[in-house]
Amino acid sequence: MNEFIKTKETAILVGCYLDNRDAERTRLSMEELHELAETAGVEVLDVVTQNRDRIDAAWYLGTGKIEEIAEKARELDVDVIIFNDELSPSQTRNLDKVFDCKVIDRTQLILDIFAGRAQSREGKIQVELAQYNYLLPRLAGQGKQLSRLGGGIGTRGPGESKLESDRRHIRRRISELKQQLDDTVRTRQLHRERRKKNNVFQIALVGYTNAGKSTILNQLTQANTLQEDKLFATLDPTTRQLVLPSGLEVLLTDTVGFIQDLPTSLVAAFRSTLEGVKEADLILHVVDSHHPDFRVHMEVVDKILRELKAEDIPQLVVFNKADLLTEGAYLPHAGESILISAIRKEDQQRLLARIEQFVLSSYNEMKLRVPVERGDILSLLHREGVEMEQQFNEEEASYLVTVRVNRDNPIYGKIAPFLLDKPETVEESW
Repeated sequence: MNEFIKTKETAILVGCYLDNRDAERTRLSMEELHELAETAGVEVLDVVTQNRDRIDAAWYLGTGKIEEIAEKARELDVDVIIFNDELSPSQTRNLDKVFDCKVIDRTQLILDIFAGRAQSREGKIQVELAQYNYLLPRLAGQGKQLSRLGGGIGTRGPGESKLESDRRHIRRRISELKQQLDDTVRTRQLHRERRKKNNVFQIALVGYTNAGKSTILNQLTQANTLQEDKLFATLDPTTRQLVLPSGLEVLLTDTVGFIQDLPTSLVAAFRSTLEGVKEADLILHVVDSHHPDFRVHMEVVDKILRELKAEDIPQLVVFNKADLLTEGAYLPHAGESILISAIRKEDQQRLLARIEQFVLSSYNEMKLRVPVERGDILSLLHREGVEMEQQFNEEEASYLVTVRVNRDNPIYGKIAPFLLDKPETVEESW
């Protein structure tokens, strides 16, 4: 009778330290692979790395090291070997002959997590599309792998019958998924344009995975999005209304967490999810200030924002998890920044005040003289939630009103005739 019964899949992680690759980045990448495996519900029994001048085109590592790992895998009776780099189709076929267990790479592991966590229709389409794009060049020699598709890591998503389908079927499915994705992207674009037309101030939460974006969204808006201490807890963008202390209403959008070495198939698929960042009036860059590698995380996020052409949007760096920091911890100067703990009420209020500063600075302060019989103008300003102060002038039977309004706001044309200091353009338009 077995004394030990497995409750989880077990794995050995395999990585390669290249002479021309930043050793610190590789170390972080291996640590992330460990976290990714845990997020996927896999218990890591061993980690094996090798220093090389280049990755072996046929075996990834040297053949001696691969034989050593195969022997270790038999001794530990592991279920899966996870490689830290994306394996080529030929590497996968060669390794499949040596190991008696499943062989997957970093890309498959991330795809597996995404497949288990995508909730929205769009998220599921994106994951399936990424899976097929990954599978298409690897269809040849899938026989042994297919025989192992009994569930578990690396097998979630397209089922066995789909994997055995011919290339033509998969290409047709990829084409269908792209069409469906285009339709959902178009719908979301229309929603974004409508919000822009209504002149709603939009804020995007961005940051490395597990930085605490969803926690901030939940705490500030009472949204009910999933918040877990795991990588990629949020995959689907969530937009919620946020009421600032002055009563101004803005929109706050949570986005998928960034990670270094994100698979190219997923970068393309999830690019549309991140497109909304470009529409934002303010970016909240959330950083896990307690993480030892948070500077690298910040670099990865900045690089992706540059790729999205969103680097010129005003940005507030939110150093989160202050409750976990030791006294005297050093944080780099990052332009506009604030140190908070998303779970502390007083810090939430401080963050709201800073956000409000940004929002109000984008609005022009204007002075109006509104005759007492034009109560409809005052009602309009109240209804639109515009920040305002008013004083009644008995002699002139009018209200002196100070407001902050963005000139792009549709109500600007209605209040323009009552401006005390009218810009030339307004006078010409009368």
